[in-house]
Amino acid sequence: MAPVPPDQGSSAPDGIPAETTVALDGKHGCIARARQLTGDFLTRVQRLDGATVSARAMDLSQLVVSELVTNALRYAPGPVLLQLRITGSAVEIVVWDSDPVLPSPHAPDPTRVGRHGLEIVRAVAEDFDVMREPVGKRIVARLGLTDRP
Repeated sequence: MAPVPPDQGSSAPDGIPAETTVALDGKHGCIARARQLTGDFLTRVQRLDGATVSARAMDLSQLVVSELVTNALRYAPGPVLLQLRITGSAVEIVVWDSDPVLPSPHAPDPTRVGRHGLEIVRAVAEDFDVMREPVGKRIVARLGLTDRP
């Protein structure tokens, strides 16, 4: 299945591209593409509305997207949907996959190699939620657009 091009984002009344969605097929380069889409989306939010998006928020958003998309592609068959939404002063990163099994974090273990993605996401997100869907599950991570004082 070929990747579906991202939409151009719907606009909120104040002109912010409120959201964008892309289907990822798991082929070579799609995780990098998801990170690039995230950076492009947040840059568009800055340019069109003058919204403040800190360098830290930009970096962490791309990290969270990378971790969530990687996990979805690793553990679920079929395509993955990535949605980015601006909600107030935060970006919501939503990843849907077809596997109904909810992820369970591993106990922290500094000797474990790999499988730290969910720990990382939960540590940097302001809010984190996992919901079972009629097909699969949806994971939502919310990150502030600006650095906290």
